[in-house]
Amino acid sequence: MQRAKKILLWVILAFGVYAIFTSPDRAADMVRTAGAIGVDGARSIGTFFNALLS
Repeated sequence: MQRAKKILLWVILAFGVYAIFTSPDRAADMVRTAGAIGVDGARSIGTFFNALLS
C-alpha cells in the first residue's frame, strides 16, 4: 500500500508539472482560485465562531 501511495504521488506531481508547463496562465488561475476558497472558508469559520461566542 505504501508503494501505491508513492507511485500515485509521483503521478500527481508529474501531472502538475506538465499542467504548469503547458498552460501556466490556467495553472496560476487554479492556484488563485484554490487560495480564495481557502481564505473564504477560514473567514466563514471565524465568523461562525465569533457569532457563536457573542
